[in-house]
Amino acid sequence: MDKADARADVLILGGGLVGSALAVALDRHGLSTIVVDPADPGVTLTAGFDGRASAVASASHKMLDAIGVGDGLRGKGCEIRQIRVSDGLAPGKLDFIPAADDAALGTMYENRLLRRSLYDAAIAAAHVDLRMQTRATDIVRDADGVRATLSSGATVTADLLVAAEGRQSPTRAAAGINVARWQYDHAAIIGAFHHERSHENVAYEIFYPAGPFALLPLPDDEIGHRSAIVWTVADDQAAGMLKLSDRGFLAEAEKSMGGFLGALSHAAPRASYPLGFHHAARLTDTRLVLVGDAAHGIHPIAGQGVNLGYRDVAALVEVLVEGRRLGLDAGDAQLLKRYERWRSLDTFMVAAATDTLTRLFGIPGRVASAVRRFGISAVDRLPPLKDRFMAEARGESGDLPKLLMGTMV
Repeated sequence: MDKADARADVLILGGGLVGSALAVALDRHGLSTIVVDPADPGVTLTAGFDGRASAVASASHKMLDAIGVGDGLRGKGCEIRQIRVSDGLAPGKLDFIPAADDAALGTMYENRLLRRSLYDAAIAAAHVDLRMQTRATDIVRDADGVRATLSSGATVTADLLVAAEGRQSPTRAAAGINVARWQYDHAAIIGAFHHERSHENVAYEIFYPAGPFALLPLPDDEIGHRSAIVWTVADDQAAGMLKLSDRGFLAEAEKSMGGFLGALSHAAPRASYPLGFHHAARLTDTRLVLVGDAAHGIHPIAGQGVNLGYRDVAALVEVLVEGRRLGLDAGDAQLLKRYERWRSLDTFMVAAATDTLTRLFGIPGRVASAVRRFGISAVDRLPPLKDRFMAEARGESGDLPKLLMGTMV
């Protein structure tokens, strides 16, 4: 076998936030992985803030802590201690505020910091073979295992192939797995800016007919207070929003916020992406598992995108580790069926709920707005229902894998 050739328990295609977390989590349990990713670390790990940030739910954070990634993130995030929901700037709001001794609803991190911590952990892991700037050019999956030829010329083998390549997963398409999908005719503008007054660890979700304006707290820096935004706009407005000068963009943002955080300044780089829904008809095939956006993609309305991927990771690790203890290899059909049963319903329910919210809050008109405000105010007066929503936000509902409870399998 050539020195560039290798064998592992699991071959992971995609070393992003989900694929790299899976590799590190499996390493901590003694399972080996080869991670193949076309990205250039010199670009993805660049020091500057690119405007992208993610809300890591408290259950997901327990997993990152358990697998040793949390140490590299210590002190670099901003806890979300409250979520405020409103229908535009009209009176009426819904506040989710956990008890003082309860865990935060989540923690906001710049994506570059998450990428760096996961990359460093993967590089340091004894059982992770990280192949960056590399693609799989040919893959064979059969009863005997997985064999892949890489763009480097190397051939690698494994018991299981995991597709963590994102929404346009070529591996999913090659496997003939059907996908239910539709577009929302909206785009998300993502970025960040500084503001005069402190966000006080509050995340705001302000709903407009075009979609939500989400304001997400980031740690203060040397300039002052700052927040990330995910701003949903009509498709035909996205290009114009990106072309605005920083001054013009901040003026529009301040108008959408009603100025409650004071003057805005220092806009970070911003980008846009089309919003859509997709859900794979199945999550497995012969010696193949889909995780993260390769399996499901939802509207960012609830901030659960990366957390759904981390739930996939935690469930798959538990299935594979327990299978190893029974003497089964990682690609055993029994194990893949268990993963499919475990994750299919949860991912579908979350996807359906976010799609329903998106459509409900997108109905225009005064009557619809009045009904929404009535519903918001009613839920605000029902503590048991609010507790249920907060458990969902933390990622603590349903049949939780052990890693999401902060314990190893």
